[in-house]
Amino acid sequence: MSKVQIDRGQTILLSDYLKQAATTDRFTDADLQPILLGLFGEVGSIMAAAKKHHREKDAYVGYQRAVEEEFGDALWYLTALCRRLGWSIDEILARTTENGSYKSAVAASDLLSSPLSEVSSVKTLLPLDATLIKLGEAAADLLSISGPDESARARLVTFADRYLHALQAAGVSFASAVRINLAKVRGRFLAPDHAALPTFDSAFSVDEQLPSEFEIIVRQRASGRSCLQWNGVFIGDPLSDNIRDPDGYRFHDVFHFANAAVLHWSPTFRALIKHKRKSDPRVDEAQDSGRAIVVEEGLSAFIFSRAKQLNFFEGQRGLSFDLLKTVEQFVAGYEVEACPLKLWEDAILQGYDVFRSIRTNNGGVVVGSRASRKVSYKPLAGS
Repeated sequence: MSKVQIDRGQTILLSDYLKQAATTDRFTDADLQPILLGLFGEVGSIMAAAKKHHREKDAYVGYQRAVEEEFGDALWYLTALCRRLGWSIDEILARTTENGSYKSAVAASDLLSSPLSEVSSVKTLLPLDATLIKLGEAAADLLSISGPDESARARLVTFADRYLHALQAAGVSFASAVRINLAKVRGRFLAPDHAALPTFDSAFSVDEQLPSEFEIIVRQRASGRSCLQWNGVFIGDPLSDNIRDPDGYRFHDVFHFANAAVLHWSPTFRALIKHKRKSDPRVDEAQDSGRAIVVEEGLSAFIFSRAKQLNFFEGQRGLSFDLLKTVEQFVAGYEVEACPLKLWEDAILQGYDVFRSIRTNNGGVVVGSRASRKVSYKPLAGS
């Protein structure tokens, strides 16, 4: 059974990948058509990445990562399809060597018997465009599958064969597709182990840490501007919505407080309460200063623009993957990129729960707990 390199110092079997990927499957066992459509869509995304690379050439700096991610997503749907049809992905991959239209330099037998991190990913002379077209044709042929018959298995074998050839033509190793996909789906769909999450500032003194428990009073003044109080002290500047049609953005600091409680990260909150990690100039410069603050503020504004279109996420139990992937891109290079997307989803939804209450009541108290990674709302005294 093949091994998959997940991170440095850790390897797992392909069977372990399949088990872990299965835990992230939110479709029912009867959902065959959504899986087929998902697989077809991911193949289309691989083609879109190739097209963009043709058009933009070296300007498309994210091509390699993008195509590795799309191949990983296609593999996730392929394994989900095999599960629903009652076949082992090992069996399907093994048959590609027997029935493949031409021999791959990376044989399926290598995938089943060698550590994937050792399997060759050297680019070959296979033409990428023609290989992707064949992959697309095979994906389209899968759409008519309605159950586990011999015709369906033959189509799966053909698709798997062309998938392996497309990996080869794109210069992507099977190991990298698996590694990236597993990290992605686990981070997106599985509840994180709080004990294993980073805290970012536990090695610093208390006056350089985000507070473990906090209550921030948010009030709206007669001028319509919001103001903040922490431990009886006003922090930050009074804010207005800064837009023609009032929308409550004057209360957006709530999102920074949610980030602090749930993610244990908020350069904006650190700056407001003067808890920057100045004892380590490198951390202060790279994680707590102007650019990091701008990133968090920009991210808050971006998410807010989406939230306005969705009634500020009221009644939603989840967020779109596209939104969360944009969040991931926003924070790349900063310490908070270590937080899984599922935790980001939690922080955003909790923050908007509190924001809606603050906005409705023109104020309130934001209660945060880093220990429980929770943020909540309570009314102002006398309200």
